[in-house]
Amino acid sequence: MKSLIYKIFAVTMLATGFGSCKNDLDLKPTNDITSDVAYSSLAGYKQVLTKVYGAYALTGNGVRLSDLGGIDPGNSDFLRLYWNLQEMPTDEAANAWGDRGLVDLQTNTWTSDNVQIQGLYTRSLYQITVANAFIREATDEKIASRGITGADATQIKYFAAEARFLRAFQYWVLLDVFGNPPFVTEADAIGKNLPKQISRKALFDYIVSELTAIEPLMVDARKNEYGRADKGAVNALLARLYLNAEVYTGQAKYAEAVAAAEKVIGDGYVLMPVYANLFRADNNKNNNEVILSINYDGTNSQNFGGTTFLVNASIKGDWKADVGLTGPEAGWAGNHSRDNLPALFTNANDKRAMFKGTDPKMDDYNMFDEGLAVVKWSNLTSDNKIVDGYEGRVCSVDFPLFRLGEIYLIYAEAVKRGNIAAKEVTALGYLNLLRQRAYGNASGNILSYSLNDIIDERGRELYWEGFRRTDLIRFGRFSEGTYLWPFKGGIKAGKDFAATRKLYPLPASDISSNPNLTQNTGY
Repeated sequence: MKSLIYKIFAVTMLATGFGSCKNDLDLKPTNDITSDVAYSSLAGYKQVLTKVYGAYALTGNGVRLSDLGGIDPGNSDFLRLYWNLQEMPTDEAANAWGDRGLVDLQTNTWTSDNVQIQGLYTRSLYQITVANAFIREATDEKIASRGITGADATQIKYFAAEARFLRAFQYWVLLDVFGNPPFVTEADAIGKNLPKQISRKALFDYIVSELTAIEPLMVDARKNEYGRADKGAVNALLARLYLNAEVYTGQAKYAEAVAAAEKVIGDGYVLMPVYANLFRADNNKNNNEVILSINYDGTNSQNFGGTTFLVNASIKGDWKADVGLTGPEAGWAGNHSRDNLPALFTNANDKRAMFKGTDPKMDDYNMFDEGLAVVKWSNLTSDNKIVDGYEGRVCSVDFPLFRLGEIYLIYAEAVKRGNIAAKEVTALGYLNLLRQRAYGNASGNILSYSLNDIIDERGRELYWEGFRRTDLIRFGRFSEGTYLWPFKGGIKAGKDFAATRKLYPLPASDISSNPNLTQNTGY
């Protein structure tokens, strides 16, 4: 059931107080429930596990508003922060509000005091802290000391592996976005010392080793409860890691990316027949494409981040009925496309092009009607019914962290980059499966492909799903002057900017408070 995690999580929050935590990774979450109560049974362990998952989809907890410069709580949602950092500095999105930190992101002029950057940093560290706390209590010794044995003990071991996966995912976020973050695991003593910094290469190696270690400990792919990680999610993250290994470490691992992708593909995931239904309010039903999602429920988890943000910020009030919203404050007229995104859709038969508006040209990012509105995310169901949510604007659309469409694209790119000629026919077949869904037939099939085709296909398939910054960096199009978009580098015509901005800065506040940290080059 879609809202199961949030119903349990609400009970857990009442029991724990679920208070704020500091940026330091080795601090135990304040007001945490006492271990002899929380971990006395399988049910207790599961309640606390929902806290680890729930931190991905609820706001405020663990991120002090003062840390975010006083911006509203909706900005502290993980997905909203991550999406802003991945999409706003690229050719895909701009924002008309002028909110603190957003203008700097969309003109590639941010500093180490940017509140959006600080927000994601704080949120990711918080989620790692929560995972560490759970893992400490889920060792064989702790389970045995509480008299838990048999099938219940086995289930708790699955829970521990899931918590390790969620921690690895957040460390991947920090690896990709910041490169060299502070690092703490459950083995570090609580509250003894300030966290040490880890190098990007060492963090990459740690994440790979952790995912490899937990893969046999996870529930088999497609066998876990909806919204919980399994072996499919582990291999999907490994595939993503290996695809970007050359950026992260200087050493390519394309054969490894192909192997990980093959494992996921072999697990029996199937493309959703209708592309648009991946992003609708009933995307938790009959969906064999999504490997792992962040689950949102417009009734049980009231959150102005997440997909509520993606739906509302992308339309104005006059259009709210078109995306299943009814409230008087629905439709925030904020996020809109830059010229480059709709230009990717050169064939009118491509059903992935979901835009509203008349002129794709963006001359002023402060004007919502400049460029096109993106209506990819919708609170309507697949049969166009409205799903009621808080105030008629909180949405029930789940966000796919991993889905088969991405895995097909990883496979094809890694085959091409790795010159794995024996697998090119298979790779081409996967690309054509995506295109057949997009066109509704084989009219868009291609006979061969290049890396340029891949980056364009990723743009069409994965736009506004939080991939673009990472993709542009991998393809040498992010900071470089050879590829431009409106207001890239802060000028209307676009220009290059410093390559050091391929990493975000560690927040100035953490640099000043933790002498173990060294700022990223260029800040």
